[in-house]
Amino acid sequence: MSIAILLVNADRWAMARGALLAVTVLVMGAALLGLSGWFITATGLAGLAGIGIAFDVFRPSAGVRFLALGRAAARYGERLLTHDATLRALAALRVVLLRGFARSDARELSKLRGEGALTRIVSDVDALDGVVLRLILPLGAAILTHVLVFAVLGLIVGWSVAVVIAGLYLSFGLAILLRLGRRTVAPASEAETQGQHLRRGVIDMIRDREALIVAAVLKSKEDRLRQIDGAAREAARQLDRAERMSGFWMSLLIAGVAMSAFLMGAALLDAGSVGPAKAVIGLFVALALAEALLPLRRGVSELGRMSGAAARISNLLPRIDQTENRYGQVDAPLLSLRLPGGEREFRAGETVALTGPSGVGKSMLLMQIAGLLPTSEVMVKGLRPDDYADDTLRGIVSMLPQRSSLIAGTVRDNLSLSGDFTDAEVWNALQTVVLADALIKRDGLDTKLGEGGAGLSGGQSRRLALARNLLKRSEILLLDEPTEGLDAETADAVIQGVRAALPDALIMATMHSGANHSVFKKTIELSA
Repeated sequence: MSIAILLVNADRWAMARGALLAVTVLVMGAALLGLSGWFITATGLAGLAGIGIAFDVFRPSAGVRFLALGRAAARYGERLLTHDATLRALAALRVVLLRGFARSDARELSKLRGEGALTRIVSDVDALDGVVLRLILPLGAAILTHVLVFAVLGLIVGWSVAVVIAGLYLSFGLAILLRLGRRTVAPASEAETQGQHLRRGVIDMIRDREALIVAAVLKSKEDRLRQIDGAAREAARQLDRAERMSGFWMSLLIAGVAMSAFLMGAALLDAGSVGPAKAVIGLFVALALAEALLPLRRGVSELGRMSGAAARISNLLPRIDQTENRYGQVDAPLLSLRLPGGEREFRAGETVALTGPSGVGKSMLLMQIAGLLPTSEVMVKGLRPDDYADDTLRGIVSMLPQRSSLIAGTVRDNLSLSGDFTDAEVWNALQTVVLADALIKRDGLDTKLGEGGAGLSGGQSRRLALARNLLKRSEILLLDEPTEGLDAETADAVIQGVRAALPDALIMATMHSGANHSVFKKTIELSA
């Protein structure tokens, strides 16, 4: 879906109101200067002719005041409504993105967990406000205003004046804007990219300042940030130079169009086609129409930034998942792993401990089995995890990662994320992970938790997340350090309870001391 179409269609009525007032402002500005020029010239000629006493000054002056006040009011309304339309469009875009994320599979969502990715998305959405505010609405208003002014000038003054003004502005104005766009796409994109690197780098340096000092690399980190800042500033300077040069050419164009309109009016006056007062209308209208072109410079100069943001956001918009829901081979082992010591197969009902020193890849292996990392060394029911649609894989494999995710709400809310369960099923799961007694002393399933499970200890939070996995009753349960933070007695009770609760499931857990638990009949030791 095109970003521009999505933004425009977000609220068509709001967009139409803003566009209508934008055109009204430009048309009233052109009418104001055109009427003022005619009025000044006509009153001057009447005074020279000695008939000033008989000249009607009231109606033209009233028209000037009406247009001046009306233009000011329309300008206020235009700013209000165009910004309102832009905010509505961005709000609609955010809703579409969030809906897409909500429907995305775990593999896609895992790519968005990093602060860099989230910062990038926020910055890209914010950058897209210029698509509506500085490009679509001003460009549409400028074109429509030129068409209306062309028709009115042709009827009042003469078609030659209208053709000169519209032709020069549309042709040369478009050429200047295209040249500006070509010169600013690269520096605008570079300035945005370097600005992102600079912000993340500064945040990382502040957060890790003590570690950088201890490692004696703070100076090199600062030097790197200065280089990034210099690159961002240089891109901004190139952008500024290109925009100022386009302003220079715009000024020459405005002067040239005004002079051409004046000369064409003089030619019509010399031919006797119009009077002196009408002959100067084209000059003033040409000056007024400059207001339609000048704001476009800002939008075109940011085209590189906006096009890059639009391309990245387009890649995040929801797409129809055409993945086939395959369920694997019936006679294939539940899980097959190609390990350095050879291929290992695992069947339902087995309990396997993964051991080995930190950093050897135990957690990574579990993530590969869960389909969160690409691999060709893992087969689930005869298929690679990537071959499954995500909802199908989640029905086969569930995983308790080291970082448990809990939401603000009740205990019931957190457990309901796995589906709809009866209170008896929920309490059985809590009893299995040795958490029921602690919650009974509080408000039971209605116990309130803060963001991230605040209100529970670290071990209790892990066990609540484990209970959520148990409720899914998947065929393969992956546990990454499930007993971390628990005393030996509680840890043993939890492991025994999980095995008893899922007698037919394949349970695989990373353990520092997996062999010490009697339920683990198999142990796989990974080495560096």
